Amino acid sequence: MEIIYIDQLFLTNLLADYLLLLCAARLCCLHLKRLRYFLAALLGAGYAVGVFLPGFSFLAAPGWKLAFGLLLGLIAYGRERRALACTGVFLVLSAALGGALWALDLSFGGIRLDSKLLVLSFLLAYGALRLVFGAAAGRSDKQKLSVQIQLLGRSCAFTAIADSGNCLSDPLTGAAVAVACPHALSPLFGPAGALLEIQDPVELLSAASAYPELKGRLRLVSFSALGGSGMLPVFRPDRLLIEGREDGERLIAISPQAAGPGFEGIV
Repeated sequence: MEIIYIDQLFLTNLLADYLLLLCAARLCCLHLKRLRYFLAALLGAGYAVGVFLPGFSFLAAPGWKLAFGLLLGLIAYGRERRALACTGVFLVLSAALGGALWALDLSFGGIRLDSKLLVLSFLLAYGALRLVFGAAAGRSDKQKLSVQIQLLGRSCAFTAIADSGNCLSDPLTGAAVAVACPHALSPLFGPAGALLEIQDPVELLSAASAYPELKGRLRLVSFSALGGSGMLPVFRPDRLLIEGREDGERLIAISPQAAGPGFEGIV
């Protein structure tokens, strides 16, 4: 008779569900809300334990598994605009992880799920789906969006493209970061508009300290892309509208590389 230790079962499933929810959020380029993912993972771990409790074996039925999977997605992504799509990615990733574990069991036989094997299987499943989703994103047409920004009583408007591969976020708050070219943002800075001509991000921040109205408004975030990595100056606008919808969390980064034919920013 197989012996199941409830504490190990709970902790293993807690880790698995949290990694899966976090992975799905990254694939969907969401603002990471780790507390919500952890709370959803707690429910998932509790469900995994409940399946083995006397009188609750019915929870192992496929319908209940799907229902709890959807509930986990609702808790984790319920406040996102693409909640159902993100939940779908989570369910597909869960199935991929299960398939990876099944393949390992067929190859080596009688494997025991522990934290090391879980992380290995998670990385394999994540890598495979990253290739699939990345290729699909690369083939998709980029949608053009109207963007309006207000800062210090000034405003600007320009066209940006929606890039699903843009996962730039603020490491301090997890907020998403849109990127705009200096030309599009120059109306916001008024007399300080000459700052936007400075190429070096550190030098730009240093020069901005000479303008009292910009004190504390600009800082740096790191980025990594195919062309390399570095730092970008960012600021939080007083108001941001994307396609007429308010976006109060997103930051704006300044980069000359954000412009192209028919657009002056990337969202």
